[in-house]
Amino acid sequence: MKHLRFAETPPMGWNSWDCYGAAVREEEVKGNAEYMARELKQYGWEYIVVDIQWSEPGANSSQYRPFVPLEMDAFSRLVPAVNRFPSAADGKGFKPLADYVHSLGLKFGIHIMRGIPRQAVHDNTPIKGTDARARDIAHPNSICPWNTDMYGVDASKEGAQEYYNSLFDLYASWDVDFVKVDDIAASRLYGIHLAEIELIRKAIDQCGRDMVLSLSPGPAPVEHAEELKRNANMWRMTDDFWDHWNLLYAMFERCEKWAPHTSPGNWPDCDMLPLGHIGIRSVDGGGGDRYTRFTKDEQITMMTLWSIFRSPLMFGGELRDNDDWTLSLLTNEEVIKVNQSSTNSRLVYREGGKIVWAADGLDGETYAALFNTGNDFTEIGVNLDQLGIKKRDVNVKDLWNKKEVGPAENEISMELPAHGACLLRLR
Repeated sequence: MKHLRFAETPPMGWNSWDCYGAAVREEEVKGNAEYMARELKQYGWEYIVVDIQWSEPGANSSQYRPFVPLEMDAFSRLVPAVNRFPSAADGKGFKPLADYVHSLGLKFGIHIMRGIPRQAVHDNTPIKGTDARARDIAHPNSICPWNTDMYGVDASKEGAQEYYNSLFDLYASWDVDFVKVDDIAASRLYGIHLAEIELIRKAIDQCGRDMVLSLSPGPAPVEHAEELKRNANMWRMTDDFWDHWNLLYAMFERCEKWAPHTSPGNWPDCDMLPLGHIGIRSVDGGGGDRYTRFTKDEQITMMTLWSIFRSPLMFGGELRDNDDWTLSLLTNEEVIKVNQSSTNSRLVYREGGKIVWAADGLDGETYAALFNTGNDFTEIGVNLDQLGIKKRDVNVKDLWNKKEVGPAENEISMELPAHGACLLRLR
């Protein structure tokens, strides 16, 4: 599959949604990019992604404003709102902002909604590369239940592929590296939109630029895993993930179901990391401006599960407000190595609140992740046979605490706090 080279390891980056909702501005994107280049790039973090509603001048939180005018070009394509992205003036689009992000050694991404703007359909505006117009390809009965911007595109209509081609040609001219497409992997009204996913795949393949394709929201249906792997680089296993323990607890089951489907270029996605300073202009997730509600133990649990499962790592907080603790979660080289280079990620066992996962390292090592999802301090053990280790002289290192915890002959056990975890390397 040609597109596998687009994301041979799980993408790592920052997305504006958890902190700025639909209302991020250019100077905030640049500021987070500068922080990433300075503090995180050396650890593999590279994508800067502008989330939803960048074409809406009046966006002010994560609450969508229904039926408001959006900025659009002559060919039915949304363009950045100039009052929020001043460098987009004079038809330049996101090219100047992408150039700035690239100048820092990073990659640039955007969010789009599937479909064609309703305002284009109402005005029946032209589509580049075809005589068809917006009304000819729109599917007015295919709507998003939570956002009024778009109608779906009817893939059977002449001009449908040309419309998506023109979109991705535009994004290629802006030097976009990553596109997150929403209301497509799992729609609350219609399930998965496979026909539009295939239009988008073809549009990327013809545009002449490598772009990572991320599909939202979830839960993407596991029965369509093969189609997702053929067409996309990452797809959400869950609806929006926020800083609530019940959502983190539910992720274990999702990861177990999707673990057989991870491979280079194909990454089932646990969603963003709601860490650090979030909710600045967002009212989602049951709260406003705050630091993450996850305890430190829960933050370790989340980072450990995302890492051993090999989910994409997309940070959701305002990076410039990170404290030392939050930064330490993002700069642990050995934990990142598990996420970026391990293989054969698997559930070893789950008994009540005790959960153990394992993965294989590049150099013959084995990784073991021990989780206590219960509400009391608990000892959790696993024996070497369960981990598939035949030798009986194994050195164990605790990767979060960065210390050797001694040799193991038959079994390892760790005492873990409620909602806590540890990540071990066995050699």
